[in-house]
Amino acid sequence: MDVDVLDRNVARMQKAALEGGFRLRPHAKSHKCPEIGERQIRAGARGLSVATVSEAEVFADAGIEDLFIASSLWIDRARAPRVRRLAEAVSLRVGVDSVDGARRLGEAVPGGVEVVVEVDCGSRRGGVRPSDAGVVAAAAHDVGLDVVGVFTFPGHGYGHDPGARERGARDEERALGEAVAALREAGVEARVVSGGSTPTVGAWRAGVVDEQRPGVYVFNDATQLAIGTCGPDDLALAAVATVISVPAPDRFVLDAGSKVLGTDRSPWVTGRAHLPGLPGAVVTALWEHHAVVRLPEDTEPPALGSVFTIVPNHVCTAVNLADELYVVQGGEVVDRWAVRARGANT
Repeated sequence: MDVDVLDRNVARMQKAALEGGFRLRPHAKSHKCPEIGERQIRAGARGLSVATVSEAEVFADAGIEDLFIASSLWIDRARAPRVRRLAEAVSLRVGVDSVDGARRLGEAVPGGVEVVVEVDCGSRRGGVRPSDAGVVAAAAHDVGLDVVGVFTFPGHGYGHDPGARERGARDEERALGEAVAALREAGVEARVVSGGSTPTVGAWRAGVVDEQRPGVYVFNDATQLAIGTCGPDDLALAAVATVISVPAPDRFVLDAGSKVLGTDRSPWVTGRAHLPGLPGAVVTALWEHHAVVRLPEDTEPPALGSVFTIVPNHVCTAVNLADELYVVQGGEVVDRWAVRARGANT
């Protein structure tokens, strides 16, 4: 991981937030690393977003004081005491998208936690219809929870066509605007209107959204490069792989497979990963410990033992496979940072 590139990515997104007039609450599921979260906070981020209670616990233990569990949380017997402890230790915000979920949260954590209602803006993942946000907000309010606003995830901004980013951002704005109105009808004023993903932040327009939660931008990956949200010089993280086989003149094999790079495919990326140092080469297959690379025509295959960097299609899953990140500056390894929230999935 090139720390200078990472810091530049962090600063650029913070500058976009300042100029765009929105709060930045980066999603830490992309890096799962307290040292990176601390850099984002020092740069000006309001707090961090996380995906799970256990991710929140890791970052709270590391001293991050403002956390949003940006997922509709279902409180079971095991999670209830953990959420109560978090609410006592940090400023905690939690997502809900159902009346039953709001009631269970209110029973488990009577006060001390902020609630944000999740709405679906077109990703068809979690979240209620925007028009139903007021019903969930009223249920949360009735059990004593502090309902502060609404949030969504425009995941369809990663769609298969060039208009996906713009369409996702506009869908996000429409859905959140409708949800804000639904809360107001229920007697709840939305103080937080939260959206964002790395692709759609670039298509943001001043308006209803006042908080953004991009995650991938700290590292970027092969997908972000392909869809144009970053350039080659903005790729902060890659795996280092060695040529271990040259079985034919038109292909070779690296020792970094799906257990290093993850298994994600991307409609935007030709192949299973990106090789910055070999234009035209395509990673045609990933096995657990092997990446098969097809060479362009009339290209001399590399020698056995040659070393390449290889960029995953989706950096979030690749990071979750690593115990630590090697911190590189000026071409030299200067530190190692533990991926402390690795496997923090509950």
